[in-house]
Amino acid sequence: MNTARQLLQHFLAAIAYRTQKALRGAPDDFGTFRAGLHVRTPHELVWHMTGVIGYARTMLHGGTFAPPRLESLADEVTRLHDVLARLRDDFADEALDAQIRDEQFLHGPLADAMTHAGQLAMLRRLAGSPVPSENFIEAGIDAANVGADQPLPAAPDSWWRPDQPPLPPAPDPLRASSPSTTSRESHES
Repeated sequence: MNTARQLLQHFLAAIAYRTQKALRGAPDDFGTFRAGLHVRTPHELVWHMTGVIGYARTMLHGGTFAPPRLESLADEVTRLHDVLARLRDDFADEALDAQIRDEQFLHGPLADAMTHAGQLAMLRRLAGSPVPSENFIEAGIDAANVGADQPLPAAPDSWWRPDQPPLPPAPDPLRASSPSTTSRESHES
């Protein structure tokens, strides 16, 4: 398998990791949370993510993929991870001839699915149940693991508090100091 396909498999595992991070510990009613008119619910987002990843598979197998909506968010999540596993396996199958370039898989359906994983995390904050931050460089992402059983954060941010806004981006946000940043003391008060 070539390096590009290995990176695509790793990216699928990153999608699985970030999706589970956004869903882990969510309130029971999170699947139906609607942030506004015509805004997808988390259930609808995961359903769409399945459709996007399934569409990517059609670039290797032909045909179409239009999954019916499943009854619960949990069922949608299970199906998403199944489709991620099938695409991961497709990327390992050198006999499959893709209709698009590997770069197009990345900047098309895979980037779209990752965007939606981020939207799930944002919806958690809007629903009053924010997702803890972490240093994703240290995340235990394994290209072989695209399932729902993802590791806990390897490098959670110790400064994170669910009842306070996130600190500004900085190499060490606890020591960030400029007129536009906030110190740790003001976040803890």
